[in-house]
Amino acid sequence: MAFDDLFQIPIIQGPMAGGACTPELVAAVSNAGALGSLPCSLLSPATIEAQVARIRALTERPFLLNFFVQGTPAPSEAEVERAVELLRPVWSSLGWDSLPLPNQWCEDFAAQFETLLKLRPAAVSFTFNILEAVQVERLHGAGIAVIGTVTTVAEALAWQAIGADAVVASGVEAGGHRGTFIGRQEDATLSSRALWPAVAAAVTIPVIAAGGIMSGADIKQALQLGARAVQMGTAFLVTDEAATHPAHRARILSGEGRTRLTRSFSGRYARGIENGFMRQMEAVEAQVPPYPVQNALTGPIRAAAAKSGDTDLMSMWAGAEFARARAMPAARLIEVLATELASELASEVQT
Repeated sequence: MAFDDLFQIPIIQGPMAGGACTPELVAAVSNAGALGSLPCSLLSPATIEAQVARIRALTERPFLLNFFVQGTPAPSEAEVERAVELLRPVWSSLGWDSLPLPNQWCEDFAAQFETLLKLRPAAVSFTFNILEAVQVERLHGAGIAVIGTVTTVAEALAWQAIGADAVVASGVEAGGHRGTFIGRQEDATLSSRALWPAVAAAVTIPVIAAGGIMSGADIKQALQLGARAVQMGTAFLVTDEAATHPAHRARILSGEGRTRLTRSFSGRYARGIENGFMRQMEAVEAQVPPYPVQNALTGPIRAAAAKSGDTDLMSMWAGAEFARARAMPAARLIEVLATELASELASEVQT
């Protein structure tokens, strides 16, 4: 499917892994004329198939699936023990004698990829790494548009070189995980409004702007800076169809606090609302194992926090502009954003 045929309104709902995104949200966004996205990185192939079936029961419009490009790690026993020890102040504060260890570090990406090919969504996006050219060819052979996530111009050029149909240019203000895969994550610090035009000038494929976009005025600015569409995640965390934890939702809507990047929760830098866990782990966060090992190890802690509603131990992913989020049904949010964008463009013409 051609890029511009994926949506009627140039808005892509950001794929938010971790349970906040539901098939109902994806379908509502697509039915409203934008492009809904289902995060599949943490899901088994069977669960992916079930959720895609649910989406297709709710919409005939295009939608997107999102995956983490990753291998399965094999940390040594000593590495795991050290990581568990770094987390001891946190899990011991819960009254635990030990930290429960996961049954697996992550889902099998190769199995997910084969499921993706079988399901044939209109589009797929990837983050954390880059595909091989042969994988892009297989996706194109199945009629699937391929989108890569980038945080630098070099990454955008790499995705273009292997045949991607578009790239998401994710500025440092974006909520959730950074998609850096060339160079150090700490060095990918371009702001959204610096990254978008730089990527647009460097590549010939469409650029999707992400990071700090919350209104029609923001969308207009992104389009003026060279983007063909925008991707918005935080704005959809407080929509009616999102399964965002009530305490997380309340923190976003309160507008209180600040966001910052941390690798303490998952082993990869991600932006979320600052809380006790971030502060407690800050001194040792450079020492925790890389994703997905740290992410799996903190899983029981985050699950306990969700059960008790303890926001100090939750990973409350959110973008830097989270205080501007507006609670409403997803379709209504798309309508509001489209109206705001049209008004912004009209006023520009009049002036």
